[in-house]
Amino acid sequence: MKRIVFLLTLLGLVLTAPVRALQLTDDRGMTLTFAQAPQRIVSLLPSLTESVCELGRCQRLVGVDRYSNFPASVQKLPQVGGGLDPNIEMIVALKPDVVLLATSSRAGDRLQALGLKVVALEPRSHADVQRVMLKLGQLLEVPDAARIWRAIDAGVSAAAQSLPAGVRGTRVYFEVNQGPYAASESSFIGETLTRLGAKNIVPAKLGPFPKLNPEYIVRANPDLIMVGQRSADGLQARPGWQSIRALREQRVCIFPTEEANVLVRPGPRMAEGARLMARCLASKAPGAKP
Repeated sequence: MKRIVFLLTLLGLVLTAPVRALQLTDDRGMTLTFAQAPQRIVSLLPSLTESVCELGRCQRLVGVDRYSNFPASVQKLPQVGGGLDPNIEMIVALKPDVVLLATSSRAGDRLQALGLKVVALEPRSHADVQRVMLKLGQLLEVPDAARIWRAIDAGVSAAAQSLPAGVRGTRVYFEVNQGPYAASESSFIGETLTRLGAKNIVPAKLGPFPKLNPEYIVRANPDLIMVGQRSADGLQARPGWQSIRALREQRVCIFPTEEANVLVRPGPRMAEGARLMARCLASKAPGAKP
């Protein structure tokens, strides 16, 4: 009888114990409190969408931005515009427990004013990707989130080890978008290039993704150019670019849109991105074997 009384008392304590609130500080420095891990999520950044899915919580997504297209299952979800021009009414109608977006998005204040919880996270470097993955793991109560970063890190290292010594030091220009906007040494793309042994012609001091004067690239005269299909048209026609070594010697890697998406998203597919860059270096760098 004493044992039964003890067990009933213990059960009562468990049932009446207060549920510990979940707290998270986002990249704006704002601390948010959740009664439980969010069950309904709207994501307005493709890299965050992919990270949520990699953490095993894809089924909690109820809406995504127009650019989120991986994994394939998210293509069936309602699209709520872009990070810079979201459909606020549609987001509110989805009744999310949290909206994930970039710190650069102007929608955060509007959504918060309507009573929604907003978590702003914007990975730009390898360290950021690791930190954001851990924060999302905390938010979604995924205890082993660190394993995803370990897999990314190991994959980038493996891509670097696969390259021949002859391609080391190749001077690379990576164009993120027309403008031209480049990936500098301080961006996650630039950090991957560095780990692959390449030399980025755009220094870290210009910021992660600076808009460049086209003449800067002509003067830098890269050995190799990496660019997505959407930005590749008309490279030869840019003033002065005919003199760039990479174009003269046809050392240009043009990535199809699907591969370009992998390369420019700082998330769980970064190791795949490293393999794509390594493949480019192995086939197009001046020191690569024919």
